[in-house]
Amino acid sequence: MTHTLRTRREWLGTMAAGWAGMQAPAPAGGEKRPNLLYILADDLGYGDPTCYNAESKTPTPAMDAFAKQGVRFTDAHSPSAVCTPTRYGILTGRYCWRSALKKGVLQGYSPSLIEPGRMTVASLLKSRGYETAAMGKWHLGFQNGEKVDYEKPLRPGPLDYGFDSYFGIPASLDMEPYVYVENDHVLEQPTGTVKEIREQRGIFYRGGAAAPGFRHEEVLPKLTARAAEWVKGRRQQPWFLYLPFTAPHTPWLPVGQFQGKSKAGPYGDFVTMVDDAMGQVLKALDESGQAQNTLVVITSDNGAHWLPEEIEKWGHRANDGWKGQKADIWDAGHRIPLLARWPGKIAAGTTSAKLTCLTDLMATMAEVTGGPLPAEAGEDSFSMLGTLTGRRTGSPEREAVVHHSASGHFAVRRGSWKLHLGRGSGGFSDPREYKPKPGEPAGELFNLATDPEERNNLYKRRPELVAELTALLEKYQREGRSRPA
Repeated sequence: MTHTLRTRREWLGTMAAGWAGMQAPAPAGGEKRPNLLYILADDLGYGDPTCYNAESKTPTPAMDAFAKQGVRFTDAHSPSAVCTPTRYGILTGRYCWRSALKKGVLQGYSPSLIEPGRMTVASLLKSRGYETAAMGKWHLGFQNGEKVDYEKPLRPGPLDYGFDSYFGIPASLDMEPYVYVENDHVLEQPTGTVKEIREQRGIFYRGGAAAPGFRHEEVLPKLTARAAEWVKGRRQQPWFLYLPFTAPHTPWLPVGQFQGKSKAGPYGDFVTMVDDAMGQVLKALDESGQAQNTLVVITSDNGAHWLPEEIEKWGHRANDGWKGQKADIWDAGHRIPLLARWPGKIAAGTTSAKLTCLTDLMATMAEVTGGPLPAEAGEDSFSMLGTLTGRRTGSPEREAVVHHSASGHFAVRRGSWKLHLGRGSGGFSDPREYKPKPGEPAGELFNLATDPEERNNLYKRRPELVAELTALLEKYQREGRSRPA
C-alpha cells in the first residue's frame, strides 16, 4: 500500500536524520516574550492532514500551509488514546494515570480532575505576566461534589487553574449537558432536553439536558469566531490562548460550503471544516500584526475514531498506516499530527522525528518564557525548545514515552522499541482484551524501526528488552515522575 510505504520511508528517514536541517537564528537579547497559541483538535488523525498523508481524502489547506512555515513532527504522541487524560496531561505536564482517573474519560457532570494547588501551564504563564484564556472543550470537570450543579458557580474550574477567562462547553459535543460556560457560570441553564441521536455512523450524541438555545452544529463556528475576535482584541502582550476545538469528534456536523468538500464522507467534510477554523484563527493573528511574535502549536488529543470498514468504503486512512484507531494502545491511538511555527526561531519547512509527548508543552513553555519548571511540577514534561529551534539548551532529554489506552493498558516506548504490558488493543479495536493461552507471550514487543505496523511480536525473542522496559515503566510509576527532579 502506497500510503504505508510512504509513511515508513518518511518516518524511518527522519528517524535517521534526527535534528538534521533544524537550524534557526539565535534569539536576540532583550526580545519580547512570545505570545502562545495552542490549537488542539479533537480526534484528528495522523493521516487526515495532507501534509502528513499525500493520499488523504480530506483537504487541509490551512494546516498544509502552516506546515511549510514551521516544523512538522512525525513521532509525536498524546499521553493517552482518549480525550480527558490527554487534556489533563497537556495542562499539568503529568501523565493522567497518576491522577484519580485511571481509565476512561470524564462525563459532563463529573467533578474537577485537576488536583487543588497543582501548577498548570496557565498558572505558570500567569505568574510570569501572561494574559491567559481558554476557549473550547474543557472536559476536566467542575466543582468538587459527586455531580456538578450547573446552577452554582463552576468552581473549581478553569479560573482556578490559571485562566483569566474561559468560554466553551463542559465536555465532548456528544455528552450532556449541552450548555455554554462563560468563566464560572452557564450562559443559559439546561432546562430543555434533547433526544439521543443514532441516525448513522458519526451522527451521534447522548440524550439529556440542554439549554433551549443550544445547537450542536453552531458550536465549532461559535468557538472559532470567539477565538478570532479574542486574538484580534489583544493589545497587551504577552498572552496564552488554549484553544481545544470540539471537532472532528462526533457528531460530525459539517455545514454549508463544507458539505461534500472532501472525498471521505461527513467525517472528511468535518475535518476540512476544522482546518478552515484553524485558518480563520491564524488569519486573525496575521491581520492583528501579532504572528511574528507568536509561537503557535497545532495538534490533536488522540488518533481518529475511524473504522476498518470506513477505510474500505472511502479509501481514506485517517490514521495513515499506523495500527488501530482512537482509544487503542497501538500507535494509531496516540500517534498524532504536531505542527509548530515561530517565525525567526523555528526554521520553515522542517521535519523532526524527535520522540515527543503532549505533556511536553508545560516544560517547553516554561523554558520559552524564562526558566525551567519547579521540580514538583510537570513531572512528565520535557522541554522541546531545543528541538524547535535546533539549538541545545541543556534541558533533560526525554528517555521514553508511556502510552495509555482507554481501558488502562500500558505501553512504554524507548527509541524504536515499544513494549505492551498485555495483549489486545485496550480500546475500540478487536480484540480489545486478549488473555494469552499457555505458552503464548504475556505481552507484545515491537521494533518500530523495522515493523511500524506492530505485526511481529518479539516479546519471547528479546526477554532482556522486555525486562529493561518493564523496569523502566515500574521506575516511572514508583518514583511518581519521568523527568529528573
